[in-house]
Order: sequence, then structure tokens, then C-alpha cells
Amino acid sequence: MATEVQQLAQIRERFIGQWGTFGSAWGIPRTMAQIHALLLMSDESLSTDEVMDALHISRGNANTNLRELVGWGLVYKRHRRGERREYFEAEKDVWTIFCTVARERKRREVEPALNLLRDCVQLTASMRTKQGKAFHKQMQKLAEFVGLAASLMERLAASERSRVIPALVKLLA
Repeated sequence: MATEVQQLAQIRERFIGQWGTFGSAWGIPRTMAQIHALLLMSDESLSTDEVMDALHISRGNANTNLRELVGWGLVYKRHRRGERREYFEAEKDVWTIFCTVARERKRREVEPALNLLRDCVQLTASMRTKQGKAFHKQMQKLAEFVGLAASLMERLAASERSRVIPALVKLLA
């Protein structure tokens, strides 16, 4: 019979693997999601070497993905007195993680899509053919919808400073 320590190790390994799979489905590199999972469940900050050993990845892969996670604001660099190595620690607050991801996805994906749609609306505004008018109308509808989605994402992402929306979400659930 497996000890609790062994069971926990298996569950943690499963979580890391599945979080990586989920990340791929969400458009996030699998290794980046796995590093995030490892740091998210770690009680202590980890060095690049510890991340590499735990996930069996190269230094370049670890460095690239850690840098990206720091850039997203999901992971923080930590320094230990007397050591030259950098250590990394994940944001642990679930609502803050959600808001950070929403803010980054809005910036990286929604805003460029909205800019494209708005350009298409502007460029087709004076078209008079049936196809041109239909295209313009569809672009307007898409731009309005994506604009509304961007506005909602902005409000959600800003709500990490306010506990009203998380409380409202819990109430609705």
C-alpha cells in the first residue's frame, strides 16, 4: 500500500501533466503551464535547476518559460540572501491568477482582434456592392461583440483589487 507521501507525489505529478494539457488547449505552451503548476503547488520558491530536474526539461526551455511566466505576472523572482541563484514562486491567490490571465489574454489576443475588426469596418464603410455591405455589417457586429467582451474582461481583470466581483461570482454559483 502506498504511503501518503507516495500518493501525494503521484497526484502532484498528475496535476502537473494535466495542467500542461489544459494549457495547450488554452493556447499556452504545455511546458509553461507545467512550470506554472509546479510552482503553484510548491510550498517554497524553486530555482531554475529544481524546475529543470522536476520536469526533466532543458535549461533553455526552463529559462524561456520562467521568463514568460514572470512577464505575465503569474510568477515572481525571489532572491535568497547569500545566494547568487534566482528562485521563482507562483502567485497563489486564485482570483489574482484569473485576473492576470484575463488581462494578458485581452492584451495579447482580444485587442489585436478588435483592432483588425475595427480596421475592416472602417475600410468597408463606403462599399456599395451587396457583398461589401454584407461584409461591413458582419464586421460591425463582430467588432461590437468583441468590444463588449474586451470591456467585460477589463472589468474582471480590474476586479482583483475589489472583492465585490469575486463575491458576486460566488453568490451566483
